[in-house]
Amino acid sequence: MNNDFLIKELRAVRVLKTPRIIEAFQKIDRADFVRAEERAQAYANTPLPIGQKQTISQPFTVAFMLELLQPCPGEKILDIGAGSGWQTALLAEIVGETGKVFAIELLAELFAFGKNNVSKYDFIKNGVVKFYCQNAQDGLFAEAPFDKIISAAASDAVPPAWKKQLKIGGRLILPVDGSLRLIVKKTENDFEEFIYPGFTFVPFINN
Repeated sequence: MNNDFLIKELRAVRVLKTPRIIEAFQKIDRADFVRAEERAQAYANTPLPIGQKQTISQPFTVAFMLELLQPCPGEKILDIGAGSGWQTALLAEIVGETGKVFAIELLAELFAFGKNNVSKYDFIKNGVVKFYCQNAQDGLFAEAPFDKIISAAASDAVPPAWKKQLKIGGRLILPVDGSLRLIVKKTENDFEEFIYPGFTFVPFINN
């Protein structure tokens, strides 16, 4: 298997559809974001361990979430629970040199792992990606507001700070109670929500 095989599989099940997202999957190789011992499985459509009881998400799930998020060139995106850095790099490829991706990872070992992985590309050097090793419960007020916010860790509820830091018209996607929840900010206090059941994620770590 190789990266082309993975992309063909994701397109065959119609989870990967948008040209700019497909192109990001083509340019950002998942094998650059897994541990050496998992390298042989890098293109399998399954989550893989990355240490600290965390995983690099299943490619199907990442594609599904990015299609819902609808990232675009030039946007400013908050990536919560960056982990391996794969999703961070995909987002960086999509937003391009005029965009910004702010990646938060609480666990120091994974922060270093993910940042090192993303450094295999030019996103950090070019100022497109900035990493933060901290708790994400309160979002990132210093860089808000954001066009899009995405979280790869399951929460019991949507943190109010995330909704507050979203631009009007922006999109927030995160796992809540075994489902993916897409939140679209219509006005400062009005949100439209969509629920997609049947997903499993590692829990959000708050300390």
